[in-house]
Amino acid sequence: MTRIKVAAVQATTIPFDGAAATARTVALMADAAATGAKLAVFPEAFIGGYPKGLDFGCSIGRRTAEGRADFARYVKGAIVVPGPEVDQLVAACAQHDLHAVVGVIEREGGTLYCTALYLSPDGLLGKHRKVMPTGSERLVWGFGDGSTLTVVDTPYGKLGGAICWEHYMPLMRAAYYAKGVQIWAAPTADDRESWIATMRHVAMEGRCFVIGACQVMRRSDFPEDYASRIEAAPDEWMMHGRSVIVGPLGEILAGPLVDEEGILTAEIDRDDLLGARLDFDPVGHYARPDLFSLSVDERQHLPVVAVGNSDASRIVAADKA
Repeated sequence: MTRIKVAAVQATTIPFDGAAATARTVALMADAAATGAKLAVFPEAFIGGYPKGLDFGCSIGRRTAEGRADFARYVKGAIVVPGPEVDQLVAACAQHDLHAVVGVIEREGGTLYCTALYLSPDGLLGKHRKVMPTGSERLVWGFGDGSTLTVVDTPYGKLGGAICWEHYMPLMRAAYYAKGVQIWAAPTADDRESWIATMRHVAMEGRCFVIGACQVMRRSDFPEDYASRIEAAPDEWMMHGRSVIVGPLGEILAGPLVDEEGILTAEIDRDDLLGARLDFDPVGHYARPDLFSLSVDERQHLPVVAVGNSDASRIVAADKA
């Protein structure tokens, strides 16, 4: 099957409540499937929440008890992968014959990761952990490694992508292009007008379809005690959306959608990718491998673990053991 309908889901979530946000996602999967979409992309941190404007009580050399309480709530709202919430998402994909990319906050031990899940009717196909959290995100999210530079095979083509400002990492984009990505999922929290240019650039550079999805959130959608540094009235938008779907020559196929919930859809034809490479192929005739090369470490780098008994001197990095 080369021609399908795809969807970018722009919606409001329930932050800091993994169970409620999962239920919301399951309902939206049904809505996306009802449009005829076979693939749906959800925003960054849709399950777990994107803590817009929250500083977690941190400044250089100082943390606060209130900030630690904010982080504890954030941890409690994150999910484990694999886990019961992932099982619910897979069941919804199976019920609706849907593939989906869903942004989540993943918990492993005491560390949180900003993660995109690749889901199918048959199960969890893979995940991608954001390799470089942006700015203050580094306070609360760990770093992904090369083992989750994930591109998965689907009946509709090779599916991969990046999260938010990872799209500004040229070598990472090149690594994905080398994997043959055809449909690029772009969960994001970037709702600026300039983000559209980024989505169009990735589509043109990668000669792929790009599906960008961002949340819309009002101040009232966050808890009353949410200590955001962004001052906003209860009905004021704190996240504006601007989801968009783009074709391989940079043409906007749907969107952008701003300051409202909705499901953008577009018909895409994988055969269009063939003609798009007439004059440009980022990892083919235009790449000049005689001049340039890219090395990517795709090993999994595990957290440090204790080896042996209680001898602290024998703690080593598992990826070097």
